Amino acid sequence: MSENESINNPIVPGSGADAPSLSDSASISGSDAVNLAAEQSKSTAHRNIPGLGDLPIPDDTANLREGPNLHDGLLALLPLVGVWRGEGKADTAEEGQYAFGQQITFAHDGENYLTYESRMWKINEEGETVGVDHRESGFWRINLKDEIEFICTHASGVVEIFYGQPLNERAWELESASTMVTATGPTTLGPGKRLFGLLPTNELGWVDERLVGAELKPRMSAQLQRVIG
Repeated sequence: MSENESINNPIVPGSGADAPSLSDSASISGSDAVNLAAEQSKSTAHRNIPGLGDLPIPDDTANLREGPNLHDGLLALLPLVGVWRGEGKADTAEEGQYAFGQQITFAHDGENYLTYESRMWKINEEGETVGVDHRESGFWRINLKDEIEFICTHASGVVEIFYGQPLNERAWELESASTMVTATGPTTLGPGKRLFGLLPTNELGWVDERLVGAELKPRMSAQLQRVIG
């Protein structure tokens, strides 16, 4: 299974279940996408991430209607800005298969980068939260040639640098070029790829694939709804 085959459904990675292609993220017309976003914004447009407001510089904002203007250099990443929340499935060498909840925040402060934060929590078979899971933070940058740089730090003791590019106006593909693991970090995490894409429902789908032997295999995937922005 390729990353393009697993991003649209939060299925167990590597399970072989059929899933729509990431190319579906481009199948919705521009006017339909705008109309759908406008409808969804009725419940999310008034919300933003909290800020203390007492720094002499702008607070981060995950709502394009508030705070500083988005830097012109980030227009190719504009659809990502917001807070996204939902569920997914994982299949890791360390913990096997399990379900998780996730929140991803893409925010900015007017400068030419996006801040990124991902928080996960484990979910049991009854749908109950049973503990915290992986946590990541980092920065997304993109240059005038639409080349994306994603610096990602894992709380488990990993620092990765991803490079990639937009596949279209609603999907982005990244590949890890450098992976550094601390002495206490996971020894089984190989290099990989990540895809992010807006689905026809305007939800955010993503999948993480990792090299196992000589083959890329899905490790995590999720489908998230916009809750802020």
